[in-house]
Amino acid sequence: MLLTEEKFRKIVGSKFFTVKFKKKDGTIRKLNGKLGVTKHLKGGVKKYDASSLGYITVYDNVNKGYRTINLNTLQELKCGKVYRWNLFI
Repeated sequence: MLLTEEKFRKIVGSKFFTVKFKKKDGTIRKLNGKLGVTKHLKGGVKKYDASSLGYITVYDNVNKGYRTINLNTLQELKCGKVYRWNLFI
């Protein structure tokens, strides 16, 4: 794993951020989001442990919904400054 959930949370904190990552189908996605948004939760439990799979759930500010990011395929993180995936190796 190039970037752990703990490091991601430390870099981002409660600020808005932009990430670029490769989706499961191979396409590249750019997402503007935020961690810790609970306003739109409807209850329920995930059927998988996101942390153990290298995923993190964020709120997508543009599409107004929750999205899961695979930290293993993260290519770029912008939050105050730009971090590229090869810097975390």
